[in-house]
Amino acid sequence: MKFEIASIEIEEIENYLSYIRPEEEMRSQIDIGYRVDKQSVFIFEIRPNWMDPKKKVENDIAKATYVQKDDHWKAFWQRSDLKWHAYKPQPVVKHLLDFIRLIEKDEYSCFWG
Repeated sequence: MKFEIASIEIEEIENYLSYIRPEEEMRSQIDIGYRVDKQSVFIFEIRPNWMDPKKKVENDIAKATYVQKDDHWKAFWQRSDLKWHAYKPQPVVKHLLDFIRLIEKDEYSCFWG
C-alpha cells in the first residue's frame, strides 16, 4: 500500500512555512523549506554553505513520521549529534497540524534553539 499525505495536510505545512519564512530580500541568506520522504515530513533551514556561499545547504529542524498502523504521527527533533530524537513533551500527534503547533510553540527550544 502506497503512503500519501493528504493535500490538505501539505497545504497546512505550506501555510505555516509561508507565515514563518523570512522576508523575500533575506531568503538568499536564510530560508525555510520542507520535503516529504516516504512517510516522513521534514522541516529544514536553507543557508549558504560557509565554505562555498554559492552552494546552499539544508539543516533539518523537525521531522514527523506517519505510523499507519496507529494512525498517528511521531514528532522528532534533531540534536547536535545529528540524530533524530522523540520530542518528549509530546512525541505523538494525531495530525500534521498538531505537529506544526508543536514546532511553533517549541516549549523546550528544541526546534528553533
